[in-house]
Amino acid sequence: MQDQAKTSSRDPEKKPESGSNIGRRKFLGRLSKGAGIALLAPAIVPRNVLGRGFLPPSDQITMGFVGCGGMGEGLLSGFLPKPEVRVLAVCDVDADHRVHFQKRVGKGCDAYLDFRELTDRTDIDAAVIATPDHWHTLTSLAAVESGKDVYCEKPLTLYIKEGRKLAQAVRRNRAVFQVGSMQRSDENFRRACELVRSGRIGEIHTVTTGIGGGPVIAFEPTAQPPERLDWNFWLGPAPVAPYSKKRCHFNFRWFWDYSGGKVTDWGAHHNDIAQWGLGMDESGPVKIKGKGEYPQNAMSDTFVSFEIVYTYATGTKLICTSQGENGVTFYGTKGEIFVSRGSFKATPEEIAYEPPDKDYVHLYRSMHHYQNFLDCIKTRQKPICDVEIGHRSATVCHLGNIAMRIGRELEWDPQKEEFVNDPNANRWIDKPLRKPWTL
Repeated sequence: MQDQAKTSSRDPEKKPESGSNIGRRKFLGRLSKGAGIALLAPAIVPRNVLGRGFLPPSDQITMGFVGCGGMGEGLLSGFLPKPEVRVLAVCDVDADHRVHFQKRVGKGCDAYLDFRELTDRTDIDAAVIATPDHWHTLTSLAAVESGKDVYCEKPLTLYIKEGRKLAQAVRRNRAVFQVGSMQRSDENFRRACELVRSGRIGEIHTVTTGIGGGPVIAFEPTAQPPERLDWNFWLGPAPVAPYSKKRCHFNFRWFWDYSGGKVTDWGAHHNDIAQWGLGMDESGPVKIKGKGEYPQNAMSDTFVSFEIVYTYATGTKLICTSQGENGVTFYGTKGEIFVSRGSFKATPEEIAYEPPDKDYVHLYRSMHHYQNFLDCIKTRQKPICDVEIGHRSATVCHLGNIAMRIGRELEWDPQKEEFVNDPNANRWIDKPLRKPWTL
């Protein structure tokens, strides 16, 4: 199949025309088109009120994929076999990626270079976002404001303030928004958090999250970007930078302009579980301090080793570290629980086998992260890792990076989402975007 990418030549600031007719399930449900990016007016009338409502269980869910690299590959493999899913479009600024995805999907799948061509389509129910982190909010906002539900990879954001803007847009549009912190749909992680929340190991005084250290990306000469890659579009809202193979695609994680290093890459998994176990899904720590080591003689610039100490209002401490075994450990006055992918250990062991009693806390149960998203599209319920949860968990990671970069302890107000009496630190919660991109 030839590449059918719709490579619009319009200015990035100019909103495209819609390219298809309104289907029966979309009747009036796409009036909230307040953004190409720049995002203009907020949606005034929630789309569910206007007629999208509940999808019949037998109805197919039409999807579009934005970002067709490594993470997108896994997401496509997860969603494509689902009988209720029909993939209508894929999008990537790398022609090799989008052609590969288009071939995998097969007949009836369009390919785009510009994500706005996909998000503007009125025949797509849901967008799956697997771009580099610095694109997560812009692409998600475009999808939400055009009436779509969204599955977005973690970490949800590049900086704190954009997460609040995204959460507000999701609520305003009554969208279903699932963040890809998939450990919430793993039984071991849910079980650990239930036991902790049920008091089985007593009062929690410490949680540790071991997430491993970051890599060092060695310098390489800059080069002309390959013809298949629109490098300027890849950079998007990030500062202008010369092309380097080691800077883009998977390695974007290790550059401040596009991500937050290992602290956000794996922290968005394990710190998310810590937040869940502590009952902090809509809150966070009040004090943060940390120390990190930068890479030496390297092109990458995010921390390669670190230890961050978060203190919650209860006095509980969360220690996120590059050292030790990968996983989450809850320490209580009566025992401890360790959980990681494929591993669960309670001390003493009998804690894990005591049957639930009347005080047992049953948490949201999802047996499959992708299926949970699809089910919630039909029921209009919040998924297990809703946008607010994803925003708060990403915020914990960003706070750690900010504290280490500033080099001192910071005091945080999780309700106001700002540092307390600290104008210098508050400059770090927002970030200017390269023109013409705006939120």
